[in-house]
Amino acid sequence: MRTFLHKVFIIASMMLCTVACTDLLEEDPKGKIMNNMAFAQRSDLEGAIHTLNRQVVMGTKGSIPYTAVMQGDDISTHPASNKADRREYDNYDVSDTNSSMTLDTGSWYWLWKIIKAANYIINGVRNTPDVTEEEITFALGQAYYWRAWAYLYLVRIWGPVPEIQTGEIDLNIGVSPVSVIFDRIVSDLQEAEKLPDNYTESPWALNGVNTVVSRGAARATLAYVYLTMAGWPLNKGAEYYRKAADKALEVIEASDNGTYYYQLYDEYWKIHSKEYNLKNTEVILAVYYSAVTGTGDGSQSARGCIEDVHEISGGYNNIRGEFGFYCDFPEGPRKEWTYAPVTYHLGKGEAYPWWSEEIPEEQRQPYFRKSAFTTDGNSAGMFEYNHSLSFESQCNGWTTQIHQIVRLSEVYCWYAEAVGRSGQVNAKAIEVLNKVRNRADGAETNLYSGISSPEALAEAAYNEHGWEIAGWCWGNFGARYFDMQRMDRVKDHFNYRKQNPEREVMPGLFMKEPFGPSGEWNQSKMYTPYPAPDVRMNPNLANIDKLNLIY
Repeated sequence: MRTFLHKVFIIASMMLCTVACTDLLEEDPKGKIMNNMAFAQRSDLEGAIHTLNRQVVMGTKGSIPYTAVMQGDDISTHPASNKADRREYDNYDVSDTNSSMTLDTGSWYWLWKIIKAANYIINGVRNTPDVTEEEITFALGQAYYWRAWAYLYLVRIWGPVPEIQTGEIDLNIGVSPVSVIFDRIVSDLQEAEKLPDNYTESPWALNGVNTVVSRGAARATLAYVYLTMAGWPLNKGAEYYRKAADKALEVIEASDNGTYYYQLYDEYWKIHSKEYNLKNTEVILAVYYSAVTGTGDGSQSARGCIEDVHEISGGYNNIRGEFGFYCDFPEGPRKEWTYAPVTYHLGKGEAYPWWSEEIPEEQRQPYFRKSAFTTDGNSAGMFEYNHSLSFESQCNGWTTQIHQIVRLSEVYCWYAEAVGRSGQVNAKAIEVLNKVRNRADGAETNLYSGISSPEALAEAAYNEHGWEIAGWCWGNFGARYFDMQRMDRVKDHFNYRKQNPEREVMPGLFMKEPFGPSGEWNQSKMYTPYPAPDVRMNPNLANIDKLNLIY
C-alpha cells in the first residue's frame, strides 16, 4: 500500500532546521525560502502539506516524545537498564537535561517542528496561484489542527510556553500564560472545523477511511480541550463541561446519522489489531506510517511492537503496566487484549505468565499488547502478534501501519463525563457509556443503567476512559496522565506510589513497584522544567513561577 506519506516534498529547509527556542535563536535565514516567496506554484501547496505530515509522522512514531505520560497510574517503565529519562517522569522528579525532551527525537524538539511547519502554511498558503478556496481551506485546516495538537501537549507538559505564530526569529521571546495558549488552541481547532466531514479521493482517503484531519477530528479534539479547560489548572467549571458535552454530542450524532463513518467495533481486540489497522472505522484520526519511504529511525515507517516487549523477548522494555492499575482493571475481553497474556523467554525457548518465577524479577510486571504488531513481509504475514512466540520471528523490522490519535469510544466517555460534571444525567450519556462497557465485558451487562447521580456518571466515564486507552501513548492527547492532570489527581498518585503498597496481582501473590518517588509533593511537579539548552539561550525562560502564569 502506498500512502501519501512517501510523497514528501522538502520545499522549505527553514521548517526542517528550526525546531525549538534554541534553534530559533541560532537560525540563519540567509538563502532560505521565506513564506511570501515559497507558495509560487500549485504544487507548493501540496508539498507544504506533505512536509507538515512528515513532521507529525516523525514526532509521533516512537514513545520518546510521550515520556511525560509515565506520570499516569497506568504506565511505568523498567527499574534499571537505560530507562533513566522515563524513570524521572515516573518518579515525578524531572531534570532540565532529561533526554526525552532534549534529544532530536524528544518531545520539545518535535512539537516545535510541527508548529513551525504549520505556521509556514498558515502564513503563506494564500499566496498560492491557481488554487481553489476549498484547497486553501483544506491546507489551512490541516495546519491549524496540528498546531493546536502540538500546543495542547506543550501547555500541559510545560505550562506557560512561547506563543509562536510566525516563522520570524525573535531573540527575546517570552512565554504566554496557560490561558492564552488554550485560547489559541481553541481558536485553531475552530478553524479546523471548517474541514470536510469525509474525504473520498486518494491520498486523503484510503481503505474507506480518512488519512488526514477531518471536521470530526477537530470537533472530537475540541471536546477534550473544553473538558481539560473545565478542570485544572484553568478550572472553568460547569460552563466548559457543557461546552465539552455539546461538542462531543456533535461527533456522536453525526456518527449515528451516517454523516461520519465512525462506529464502535463489536469486539475490543479489533481496535489495535493488524487486521483492521489500516481500515479502522472506530478511529477518528490516525497518523499513517509507510515502509515505502524506507526503514530506520529516519524513515516514515514505524517499528512493529518493540516498545512494550520484554527485553528477554528482544524488545525495549520501555513501557510496562503498574500493578495497582492492573489489579483494579475490570476483568473481561478488554483487559485480556490490553495486557500481554504471556512473555516469551528467548533464552529458554518458552513462554510464561509475566508473574512466573521463570521471568527475571526486574521484568515481572504486566506489559501492554496494544503496540504488538507483526512486520510486513516476514514469515508472520498478516497474522496478529503471538506473545507465545519469539519477537524475532514476528517483528524483525519496520512496517506500514497507523497510530491512533483519537477513537469514537473516547468521545463516548468524554460526553458522559462532561454531562455528569456539568451536574446532569441523561439517557444518551448512559447509552453510550453502556456501549463502551458492554464491549469491554463481552456481554450486554448494561452496568450503568441504574446511575442517577451526576457524580457517579462522571466518575464512571472517567474510569472507563482510563481503561479504554490504558498504555496507549503514541500521539493520544487524552492519555491517562492527562485525565489525572485535569482532575488534579496526580498528587494522589504520587502519594500512593510513595507508600508503594503491596497488591495481590494473582490469588496469593503480592507484589509492589520496584521503584517510586521520594520527598514531598509540590504542585510545581505538575509541569516539566524547560530544557536547559533553551534556557541558556533564552534567559526569558529562566526563573519562571509557572503556577503564577495560569492567567
